[in-house]
Amino acid sequence: MTGFCWGGGATNFLAATLGADMKAGVPFYGAAADTASVAGIKAALMIQYAENDERINGMWPAFETALKAAGVTHEKHVYPGTQHGFHNNSTPRYHEAQAKVAWDRTIAFFRKHLA
Repeated sequence: MTGFCWGGGATNFLAATLGADMKAGVPFYGAAADTASVAGIKAALMIQYAENDERINGMWPAFETALKAAGVTHEKHVYPGTQHGFHNNSTPRYHEAQAKVAWDRTIAFFRKHLA
């Protein structure tokens, strides 16, 4: 599963809710799952963040602590020079070069964890 913005938050929420029924998730700049629910995450996660996204990035320390405590396979990428929504080509925040890197990583991650 992947999602962007609200959909990124939904990806995190569903990872915690679906447990073993979800195999891999790539949330793009989405709100972190509630830390109390993180232990339910069984999917591998690739978390994609914009460099300049104070609200979402501020959730990371607690989310990371909970992911580590629960033993969740995860990796995080922060894209330099980007803002929330950097993958959306219909806004001025679109960053083509970083969006391509993020998407290439997303496809490789899904190939690895869903093969």
